[in-house]
Amino acid sequence: MTVTDIKEINKKRFRIETDEEFSFVLYKGELRIYGIEVGKEISTDSISEIKDVLLPKRCKLRAMNLLKTKDYTVRQLHDKLSDGGYPEEIIQMALDYVASYHYTDDFRYACDYINSYMESRSRRRIETDLMNKGISKDVIQNAFSEYTNLNGNIDEMPLILDLIRKKRFNPENADIKEKARIYAFLCRKGFSPENVRNALGTLDKY
Repeated sequence: MTVTDIKEINKKRFRIETDEEFSFVLYKGELRIYGIEVGKEISTDSISEIKDVLLPKRCKLRAMNLLKTKDYTVRQLHDKLSDGGYPEEIIQMALDYVASYHYTDDFRYACDYINSYMESRSRRRIETDLMNKGISKDVIQNAFSEYTNLNGNIDEMPLILDLIRKKRFNPENADIKEKARIYAFLCRKGFSPENVRNALGTLDKY
């Protein structure tokens, strides 16, 4: 494997490019330890140590350190490690490692997220948030099922009515434009048109 390029990331870290399209990041001192220079061949022993020992250990530690500060979905953690310049195969090893200790768990993450935001966001908004974080639809649906099993069916009506009141909307004095604006506002929040219409039609009952 021949080194085709060495790109400086910062004063300490460098991205190594090779003729086999295998790239990885090393610290400055490690370039010297492994004799890495543009145009030179990397020894088989050095490649084995870098790929099988150095990078997996470093990537696992990076993943663990990230998880010490906050929870991540699997995709979020993957993207963080990818930003650090780790090869895909090394990232997968690290993800498998932390998952084996249940440090990452998309179902648990989704359940915690739903519990945190169910009283302030629509179900659709929460679903969108979780999908944007890389959680699958199946996992999200299972998490919502868990929530309803513990808390009963989800009723978004009080939340919609609370948002209407905060907007100081009065249906008795509102003209067509004002009604259209509040309707569009609530739909953008992720509430279904049917629930919005029901809330606007029964406002005086709450």
